[in-house]
Amino acid sequence: MVTAFTAVAAVPDPELRAVTIEELGILRDVREEGGRVVVTITPTYSGCPAMDVIRADIGAALRSAGHPDAEVVTVLSPPWSTDDITDAGRAKLAAAGISPPGPAGRGGPVALRLSVRCPLCGSPDTEEISRFGSTACKALWRCRACAEPFDHFKAL
Repeated sequence: MVTAFTAVAAVPDPELRAVTIEELGILRDVREEGGRVVVTITPTYSGCPAMDVIRADIGAALRSAGHPDAEVVTVLSPPWSTDDITDAGRAKLAAAGISPPGPAGRGGPVALRLSVRCPLCGSPDTEEISRFGSTACKALWRCRACAEPFDHFKAL
């Protein structure tokens, strides 16, 4: 039987299919309490529309792994930050053509970034086209070097 943590950690994010919920940093805890699995998650922001799908996908993954009795708990504190994305998650976002965010600086000074690197060619000569991208957590950017548009995950 697959462990509960292994099953849940492998659940892909429904909006950013290149990363798992563990790599995205929204998976906070998986514990077993008397034969029941309790999973704690934190949304990327409190109105994230993907949370219902994530809860359903966690339940399906646990049932498939032999853990039918499960509860998914959503917590808002501490709030999720792009600092919670793992290094592997950042690499997978970049490989999928999504510019990963820099550090948000939770608890300290926030670094000022005037541009982001193009995930396709690596050029820093980019511009924001729209603060609103394909999902609420992304903005639309364009590379001036290769002229390709790309999503940039907003730092929070």
